[in-house]
Amino acid sequence: MKKIVFAALFLPVLAVSSFAQRPVVTAADYDRAESRLSFGTAPLVDRNGVRPSFLPDGRFWYMVLTPTGSEFVLIDPSTGTRKTAAKFSELGVAAGEGAAPVGRRRGGGGPVVVSPDGKLEAYIKDFNLWVRDHDGKNEKQLTKDGVKDYGYATDNAGWQHSDRPILIWSPDSKKIATFQQDEQNVSDTYLVSTNIGAPKLSQWKSALPGDKNVAMIERVIIDVDGAAVTRLKVDADPHRSTQCDDISCSGSWDDVYWAPDSKTLAFASTSRDHKIEKVRIANADNGEVREVFQEVSPTQFESGQGSTSWRYLPATNEIIWFSERDGWGHLYLYDLKTGTVKDQITKGDWAVWNIEDVDEANRVIYFNAGGREAGNDPYFGHYYRVNFDGSGLTLLTPETAHHLVSLSPDHKYFIDNFSTPDTPTVSVLRDMTGKKIMDLEKADISRLTKTGWKPPTPITVKARDGKTDLYGLMFTPSKMVPGKKYPVVDYIYPGPQGGGVGSRAFSPARNDNQSLAELGFVVVVIDGMCNPLRSKAFHDSCYGNMGDNTLEDQITGIQQLAAKYKNIDLNRVGIWGHSGGGFATAAAMFRHPEFFKVGISESGNHDNRNYEDDWGERYIGLLQGDNYEKQANPTYAANLKGKLLLAHGTMDDNVPPNNTYLVVDALIKANKDFDLIMIPNARHGYGQASLYMMRRRWDYFVKNLLGAEPPKEYEIKIKSDPRMAAGR
Repeated sequence: MKKIVFAALFLPVLAVSSFAQRPVVTAADYDRAESRLSFGTAPLVDRNGVRPSFLPDGRFWYMVLTPTGSEFVLIDPSTGTRKTAAKFSELGVAAGEGAAPVGRRRGGGGPVVVSPDGKLEAYIKDFNLWVRDHDGKNEKQLTKDGVKDYGYATDNAGWQHSDRPILIWSPDSKKIATFQQDEQNVSDTYLVSTNIGAPKLSQWKSALPGDKNVAMIERVIIDVDGAAVTRLKVDADPHRSTQCDDISCSGSWDDVYWAPDSKTLAFASTSRDHKIEKVRIANADNGEVREVFQEVSPTQFESGQGSTSWRYLPATNEIIWFSERDGWGHLYLYDLKTGTVKDQITKGDWAVWNIEDVDEANRVIYFNAGGREAGNDPYFGHYYRVNFDGSGLTLLTPETAHHLVSLSPDHKYFIDNFSTPDTPTVSVLRDMTGKKIMDLEKADISRLTKTGWKPPTPITVKARDGKTDLYGLMFTPSKMVPGKKYPVVDYIYPGPQGGGVGSRAFSPARNDNQSLAELGFVVVVIDGMCNPLRSKAFHDSCYGNMGDNTLEDQITGIQQLAAKYKNIDLNRVGIWGHSGGGFATAAAMFRHPEFFKVGISESGNHDNRNYEDDWGERYIGLLQGDNYEKQANPTYAANLKGKLLLAHGTMDDNVPPNNTYLVVDALIKANKDFDLIMIPNARHGYGQASLYMMRRRWDYFVKNLLGAEPPKEYEIKIKSDPRMAAGR
C-alpha cells in the first residue's frame, strides 16, 4: 500500500518538474507580437496612398495621415497645383462635395439604390420593389406579386440571404432591370442561437450540390412611371451574385449592361455548373431576347477578376468579351449582329484581369493585367491601354510594383498608387498616356522601422511539377538567433477564387503573420496551383478536386525554403487557415500527417456537399457518384497523427458549423484526440471573439509546435489610431 501511495504522490511531482523545464513565452513576447498587428503598425505609417474624391470641375481632394494628425490636399490636374490644409473646411470645397453618391453603383450594397439623376431611390419592402423620392417621401410600389421566397431584387440566395436590392437603373432613370427570385422549392438551412431560454431559430433558403431545385431568377424590366413589369422572354437563370466568394460579397450585379439610350439591355446567363455562358440582348419595351453567342468551357468559365471584363457597345454593334479560350485571359471584339469574333484584342502568355475603362470614341480600352512584364511577380497588376483592333498596346504604369489606379470621371487622368509587399506606397498623377503629371505622396515608414519592424520577404519556389514558379511571402522574427532552428507555420488559403497572399500592395501588417513570427516561428504563405490571375491551366489544375487544396505545392515549397534557409526546421511544421483555409488545414493534417504536425482549422467547408451549391458545382462540377465524398475531410479523419484544433462560430451562415461537426463525428468514431472551440453566436469572421481566437491560435502553436508555455489568458485589445482623433 505504501508503494502505491508513494507512486501516486510522486508522479505529479515528476509532471510538474517536466512542466517547469519547458521554455516560457512571456507576456512581453505577446506584447511585441501584438504590436505587429494592423492597429499597432498602421498608426506608424504616414502619407500612405491617395484615395481621391473627385469634384465636378476636374479637381480632386484627399486626406492623408501625418505623425500629428491629418492633412487635406486639393489637386488641380489642369495646372498641376497643390493646396494643403489642416482642416477640410480650409480647402475651399463645399462639405460633402466630391463624395461618392450613395447607391449609384451597378447593384446593391446598401438598403437603397439611387437613380442616375439622383431623384429616386429603389428599395425592397414586403418582397416587392418600391421607389421613393430621394428625401424619403412619396413611396410608390412598383411590383405587387412578390411573396416570401419569390421576391423581387432579392440577394437572399445561399449564404448572402440579404435584403439589399440587386438592380440596375437605366441611364435615363426611367426603368429598372432586376429579377424575381424563385426559391419556393429550395431546401432550408437552420441555425439556433445560444441564450438563456428558448433558442432563436435562424432559417433561410440555401441549395446544396446535387439538389434538384436551386434559386432561379426570372429577369424583368420595370417601367418606373407606370409601375409596369415586363418579363424578359427567356428561361429563368440559376441565381448568380457576381463578385462573391466564400469570404465576402460586393453586392454588385456586373453581368448586366444598359444601352446608353435605355432601349436595350445586355446580360450574360451562366449555367448551373458554370460551363456555359450565353450573351443575350433584351428589348426593354417588349421583353424580346436575342442570343448573340455562347461560350462553353470544359471546366468552368472565368469572367475575369475585379469588375466583369466585358462591355456592351450598342452604338457600334459590338461587345468586348473576356475569355480564356487560348489558355490565357484575354479580350475579344465581337460583332453583335453576327455573334462572331472580329478581333482578338489582346494575346500572349499573360492575363488580363479586368477592364477599367472604354473610350468608345477613340476605340481604346484601358485594363489591368499581370504577368506580361519580364522579371515581374505575375501578381503585380499593371495598367495598360490598347486599341479595339489589338494595336497600340501600351504599358501605362512602368514601375516594377503592384499598381492600383483610380480614374477621374472625365477620363482625362488617373491616380496611380504603386508599391510592393516590402516597399511602401508611392502615389502619382498620370494622364491617359501614362505620362506623369505630378507626384502626390510617398509613404513614410520611418516611425515604423524605428520600432524594429521589418517587411516580409518575397519568395519564389517551384510547384509540384518542378517547373512552374510559385510566389509568396515569408515572415521571420525581427531578431533571429544565428544557428537556431525555427518551426514553420504555413498560412494557407487555397482558393480557387483567390490565394493566401492577397494583394501585392504594401501593407504594414498582413493578418497576424508577423505577430506569429515574433513568437518564434517562420511563417510562410505560398499561392499554389489552382489560384486565379495566371493561366487557365494553372487555375484549373485542381478543377474537380478541391480537396487538393494546393497541399503538394505547400509541402515542396517549404522543403525548398528549408534547403535555402538553414534556420527552418522541417521536423516542426504547422499549418492554419480560415474558411477554405480551414478545409485545407484539416486536409493537410489528415492526408499528409507525416509532414504537418500541428494544425488549426477555422470554419472550414470540410464537406462541400454541406456548402452552397454555387461554390462546389462551379469548381468541382455537379454531384456525381462519390466525387464529393472522396475529397471530403471526414473521409480521411482517421489518419490524424498530430495536434489539431478545430474552431467554428455556431451561427456561421456562410459555412454552417455542421461542416466542422462532421469532422468531429469522424474523429470521435476513429478514437482520435483533438481540440475544439465553438464560439457561441459568432458568424463566419467571429466578430468580437476574433481576437480571442487569435490568442488561442498563438497559444496552440506555442505549446504544440514551439514546445513552450504561453502566458496565461493574455488579452489582445484593439487600439485606435490616435491621429484620427487629432484630425477631427
